[in-house]
Amino acid sequence: MNLRPLLLLAFAASQAFHTVLAADAPPPRPSVEDFFGNPEFNEAQLSPSGKFLAVKVGSKDKRDRLAVVELAANTVKVVGNFSDADIGRFQWISDERLAFTAADHQLAQGDQLYAPGLYAINRDGTNFRQLAKRNGQPFITGGSGGLLTRELLPWHTYMLDQPGAQDSEYMYVLNMSISGPGQVDRVDLQRINTLTGRVAATIPRPGDSMSWLLDSKGEPRLTETVKERTNEVWYRDPASNEWRKLSGFDSYTGGKSAFTPLAFGPDGTLYVITNKQSDLMAIHSYDLATNTISDKPIVKLDGYDFRGRLIMQRDKILGVRYQTDAAGTVWFDQAMKAMQDKVDTLLPNTINLLTPPTQPQAPWVLVRAFSDVWPSRSFLYNRDTQQLNAVGASYPSINPMQMAHKVMVHYKARDGLDIPAWLTVPQGGGKNLPMVVLVHGGPYVRGGDLEWEPEAQFLASRGYAVLEPEYRGSTGFGVRHYRAGWKQWGLKMQDDLADGARWAIARGTADAKRICIAGASYGGYATLMGLVNDPDLYQCGIDWAGVTDINLMHDGHWAYVSDFSDSWKQYGIPELVGDPVKDAEQLKATSPLLQAARIKQPLLLAYGGADQRVPLPHGTKFYKAVKQTNPDVEWIEYPDEGHGWALPKTRFDFWTRVEKFLDKHIGAGAAR
Repeated sequence: MNLRPLLLLAFAASQAFHTVLAADAPPPRPSVEDFFGNPEFNEAQLSPSGKFLAVKVGSKDKRDRLAVVELAANTVKVVGNFSDADIGRFQWISDERLAFTAADHQLAQGDQLYAPGLYAINRDGTNFRQLAKRNGQPFITGGSGGLLTRELLPWHTYMLDQPGAQDSEYMYVLNMSISGPGQVDRVDLQRINTLTGRVAATIPRPGDSMSWLLDSKGEPRLTETVKERTNEVWYRDPASNEWRKLSGFDSYTGGKSAFTPLAFGPDGTLYVITNKQSDLMAIHSYDLATNTISDKPIVKLDGYDFRGRLIMQRDKILGVRYQTDAAGTVWFDQAMKAMQDKVDTLLPNTINLLTPPTQPQAPWVLVRAFSDVWPSRSFLYNRDTQQLNAVGASYPSINPMQMAHKVMVHYKARDGLDIPAWLTVPQGGGKNLPMVVLVHGGPYVRGGDLEWEPEAQFLASRGYAVLEPEYRGSTGFGVRHYRAGWKQWGLKMQDDLADGARWAIARGTADAKRICIAGASYGGYATLMGLVNDPDLYQCGIDWAGVTDINLMHDGHWAYVSDFSDSWKQYGIPELVGDPVKDAEQLKATSPLLQAARIKQPLLLAYGGADQRVPLPHGTKFYKAVKQTNPDVEWIEYPDEGHGWALPKTRFDFWTRVEKFLDKHIGAGAAR
């Protein structure tokens, strides 16, 4: 295997690729900074032709920059960088031109405004143009022909997360009408010229559009509108450009006619995700002439809802990227299938995801390689020479030989429901280990997969087994599993976590006297309710950014603004979480705030002062209540942080505190 690094790596010294080898003496265990720093290599994208590679690179002491590698010559040029910001998202507009946004990885969430700006530049660094305002800045000086001053697109103009036609200087952008935090009233789709910055067209809407889908030629073909609690899917006929409604269904509870648009094939076929005649979501084709969904699925996964995308070139579908326990690809194209086999032979210890260019004129294919113990690395595969070139590694200081394997397990809840879960056991295994039950947020999302992630790996490196249940209400495991979690906060959803801990005890993995529950957001709520419901099971709890009262999510407080949308508070919370009137008694019984006096175990609480998803009063009210009867509560407030820790220094501080807390209560220090 040829691992000749690209010249890019000489430019970005922090990205130097290395193969990890066993040493005679065991290396020191990774530090908290190794796990929770910002990734040093972020993203790479091939140009439509495959002749050029755009990469976003950073280091510990420099802002993230955007560079373009000319692959035939192996030369690199930085084309995007800010003195006061990092490069955010980026995409190829054509083989000559890129668009990108700004971000700031040195600011906590409380100091950031969601106005990332929008910029375009040629791959050789010429014809730079600011297109949209960043943080309210109204004007720009610059341009290839000298100094220009002109009006910009408004700050609420965002990059569309679809590639478009990629054959001219034009691109589609989203112009959001925003009336408050979390409150998007509608989304317009606009076609803009990235050389002039002018809007060429605004696509007519059939209603209050919230999302758009382009066809394989890069033209607007479908939109989803929302009115009160009803979603409608509309199709734009290419012959007349008139809109026609395909379906309508409840935004939160779905229904028989509900589906999620996935993509248009090169022949105009619409592919959708739905659970027609099945508990599992699968890909079906949609007949636009009869407004019917095919009875037989195109792609159906065994035991998992479909999640993924179609991989297409302009004239054909090459394959399907999917997610089961791990990401994978089914290739319909025989050449891509053979290439996958070759890459898997060259990289036998990782999951290898191949992304070909959309309009190939060069032999390069992008490869992202990772596993549960390998942080993501990027390569380029040359189909002519059948060799790999290293591009960059996200966490080069992590040694996979020091990481712990993660496996998917299943156990039965007390009512018989099958619960999938992720189990990470420290290297060397062992029995009767101290264990952390790590609860994912959401809660109506999928929690994990077989990819390296820092939290469980950090805990395992410190000697803890980690159990991450996909409790009822989690998505990805069938509609019944998802719906079983509706209105079960603090009830059956909570039982699923306790049943998992007892399963781990029964099989000899966990020490019954050394189990801690931990999580953020909903996971923080579940941590607190775990201490309430199962005081004999959990010896301690760690809650960061956790909900402490369901009614606080719905009603809020005069002193803060929540970024939950009005629609979610009016329709979603009553249906999925609990109705503040009809379910009032249940919500009292499952309120950590109202049950705080029952929590006697040691507790670590951490909240962000700028959090608009779970605002600070969730934490301060609960801390005041629990301190009245529990002296062993540690409180941390990060004044500028939001819903999660944006700054590395915050993550370093928090996880250092977590390490000390666990050591004291269930780790080696607990025995002293």
